[in-house]
Amino acid sequence: MSALSGRRIVVTRRAAQAAPLVRLLEERGALVSEVPAIEITAPADASALDEALLALERYAWLVFTSANAVNAVLGRIAVLGLPPQLTARGRRLASVGPATTAALRSSFPADRPALEPAQQLSAAGLVDAFARERMAGARVLLPCSSRGRDELASGLRALGAEVDAVVAYATVVPLDLEERVRACLETGFDLIAFASPSAVESFAAVAGERARGLPAVAIGPTTAEAARSAGLDVRAVAQPATAEGLVAAAETALAP
Repeated sequence: MSALSGRRIVVTRRAAQAAPLVRLLEERGALVSEVPAIEITAPADASALDEALLALERYAWLVFTSANAVNAVLGRIAVLGLPPQLTARGRRLASVGPATTAALRSSFPADRPALEPAQQLSAAGLVDAFARERMAGARVLLPCSSRGRDELASGLRALGAEVDAVVAYATVVPLDLEERVRACLETGFDLIAFASPSAVESFAAVAGERARGLPAVAIGPTTAEAARSAGLDVRAVAQPATAEGLVAAAETALAP
């Protein structure tokens, strides 16, 4: 019997991305409560992204750290009437991990990532992978969230790259989050699963002092760091940073 059987797990991923994780948890007997802590919307101003995409020939690398970024770029390319191909004239793609690569293959069938982290599926892992490339003077386009972190851009600049980090999508707090968080805190649960630092920050901001000490698992080291900073008790970190890894982390966290 799985350690998750009969245990109450809170999933904070937004509904559009939560289905694989929810299915895997329920297959192991978990009782899942979905409390989406973030929503993805179009940015208030897409002009910087449009400008970059219209001048894509300037870039040696196009770097994606999420499926959301892939979808946002595909949407703007369609609006601008550009061909749905990102690799040309020596331009290469980098992906932070399997979920992002799957989104790239679905959205841009003619393109394949040339670079992915070997082990650590995170910004730090991607910087480590780029350290083996000649980055001095290379121009990099990094489509990111309105709440994106600077770790990757700073790491690439430290390698000598010229990085244009442009907002491709907005990460916002759902209107009903406070109500959902209050309900799950009153009902009780065994574990919260977080898949992004933004989800941690939104959940913790709403929960306030009640967030301190809550048992959690995180999809990767950056998310785990955000959870610890918010006062949550991180019991395990996914390895690899996938839905399957997050389920394994939950089983480890709740093992007798």
